[in-house]
Amino acid sequence: MVNKPSFDASPFDITLSFADTSLVENQRWSTWQAVTPSERGPEPRPGWVVTSADAVDTELGILKTGKEADVFLIERAVPFDRSQRSLLAAKRYRSTEHRTFHRSAVYTEGRSTRNTRDTRALARKSTHGRAVAAAQWSFAEFEALCRMHELGAPVPYPVQVDGTEVLMEFIGHDGVAAPRLAQVREGLDDCFAQVAEILRIFARAGLVHGDLSAYNLLVHDGRVVVIDLPQIVDLAANPQGWDLLHRDCVNVCDWFARRGVEADPDELIAELIAESFG
Repeated sequence: MVNKPSFDASPFDITLSFADTSLVENQRWSTWQAVTPSERGPEPRPGWVVTSADAVDTELGILKTGKEADVFLIERAVPFDRSQRSLLAAKRYRSTEHRTFHRSAVYTEGRSTRNTRDTRALARKSTHGRAVAAAQWSFAEFEALCRMHELGAPVPYPVQVDGTEVLMEFIGHDGVAAPRLAQVREGLDDCFAQVAEILRIFARAGLVHGDLSAYNLLVHDGRVVVIDLPQIVDLAANPQGWDLLHRDCVNVCDWFARRGVEADPDELIAELIAESFG
């Protein structure tokens, strides 16, 4: 796992050489104009989101490798206009033959596929079906990020989704990702209070993260941010929903309790059940 990309200068000091409109190997024209409005993040959009057709995406390094996806650091910028630059995290899902995430069936119960051709391809596990499966996870994460952002949960702002890639707000400073909760040693009582509130927001919406732990919670300037949402589960539609809620609570409470924070999973679970039926 890599938390710091390998580049020497701050991405905001990188000179883009586009006098001849050519791109170098780690660059592409912004894909913002190529996606539909439904594949763009919710409005009102933050002012830092770059939507210009002249923007260029520059890949600056890898932030994280995972079981089903890798996350890259991207600078989206309009050449020669320093006011239109932002750092993004690009999460790119692998096709099923190139990932090691084997629990997807637990999370996809209760979900439907709109396109019948895609449904048949998924069932046959054809080449097209494997591509559809990878894209399903990226769109599931994008939709979950949009929904939780609109509900006020602390998640990275979802910029856009394009095929198997989700572009979202980069959480960190100067190209260095914010630490995971697992790396934090101070202010844990406050962190637990924030995590409990995140779980309440999910529960009020009838949802559960499904894979919550100290490794998919970031702590940025004292604020806990939840990430990795492709497996988000509807408590009513998924028969595994309540078991996943229980597991999330036990995972986070046990982690905090081992570090001296008063965190009772049974008390939290009871509270979340009440919130979900609120």
